[in-house]
Amino acid sequence: MRPHENLIVWKRAVDFVIDIYRTTGSFPNDERYGLTSQIRKAAVSIPANIAEGAGRKHDKEFARFLSIAQGSSSELETELLIAKKLRYLTEDVYSNLRKELDSIGQMLIGLERTIEKRVLKD
Repeated sequence: MRPHENLIVWKRAVDFVIDIYRTTGSFPNDERYGLTSQIRKAAVSIPANIAEGAGRKHDKEFARFLSIAQGSSSELETELLIAKKLRYLTEDVYSNLRKELDSIGQMLIGLERTIEKRVLKD
């Protein structure tokens, strides 16, 4: 088993990507290479960076990849807001996605702080 497979935040982020793909599947076809693609890339980037960081040798590198995942989370937050304003997402769907994204973001922050404390001890 790979190190990231034990992380709850990684598992939640992977499940969130599935939700994002299902949700964006109903976006207009002319958005396929626009907003749909951007939202999906940002969502996939979150668990991908968690996995890449967890696979690195040093905690300092892991913390850097967690920071990148957090940046992708912020990017995704903006893209979801745009999708809502364009009425591609209902208020309920947007709200549910934001709640899960916020929860994943909080978990990322907590994990990053834990990793950074370990770096300071070394």
